[in-house]
Amino acid sequence: MRVLITGATGLIGSQIVKDCHSKGINVNYLTTSKSKLEKADNYKGFYWDPYQGEIDEDCFYGVSSIIHLVGASIAERWTDAYKDIIIKSRVQTTGLLVEVLGNIDHEITHVVSASAIGYYPDSLHKIYDETEQEINSSFLGKVVVKWESAVDKFMQVGIKVAKVRIGVVMAKEGGALQKLMQPVKYYAGAPLGSGKQWQSWIHINDLSRLFIYISQHSFAGIFNGVSPNPVTNERLTKEIASVLEKPIILPKVPAFMLKLMLGEMSAVVLESQLISSNKIESEGFEFDYTNITKALQDLLK
Repeated sequence: MRVLITGATGLIGSQIVKDCHSKGINVNYLTTSKSKLEKADNYKGFYWDPYQGEIDEDCFYGVSSIIHLVGASIAERWTDAYKDIIIKSRVQTTGLLVEVLGNIDHEITHVVSASAIGYYPDSLHKIYDETEQEINSSFLGKVVVKWESAVDKFMQVGIKVAKVRIGVVMAKEGGALQKLMQPVKYYAGAPLGSGKQWQSWIHINDLSRLFIYISQHSFAGIFNGVSPNPVTNERLTKEIASVLEKPIILPKVPAFMLKLMLGEMSAVVLESQLISSNKIESEGFEFDYTNITKALQDLLK
């Protein structure tokens, strides 16, 4: 089996590449940096420039499935210009793939794309599953709608589509955990806002396995990429402190202060999403990390 991965050198992509190789799955990948091109049989790089409509069509040769991860980080300040980059990095890259695949002969039958739980409205009480029709009115909700609409166009060229709405990714290097850990590490950790907002998280190893599982089984539709046991921001902060053996000294950081500091981007840490993982579990997927303490011990010890 050979898959094409976009965003292969990012946080999630690099773990998926590693896990693909451990399963004997060969990887083609697309990169905008010619210095990152490699030509090993199990890891072949191909150049593309999505904003100029340029792509090396050899990237599709021998590929049966695409794992589509590319997209600018949402962890940069949301200026109007950067918000445009967030959207274009998802929509234009997807559009180029769809356009090219509609005009060439290929063997690709399935695409599994990243998406985000930012689709779901802010709520302290409602449990959201993939059937939810109400959409978050924030910028993140708008991003996900445009992103998923672009991905759905793969179906117009006869390719089956799956979308993974990813939660808070817990990883050793990069991602949300490092940002949450740093203040705790230096005795400045504190719950954010009320601390009651739900954080639907997932260990990066489980997320990588989930993408590969969906790809191997050619599942279609939307799947939530979250662990079975979300935690509140306050619980998460305290668990990080416990694993690091650091005290929580400071009071909660007021929501108004975060809004002053981060602006619209404060929604990332203040909004609450309690997300169900039942659908992917009903398809036979088993999580290795269902307990936040064990996940943090694996990542921080």
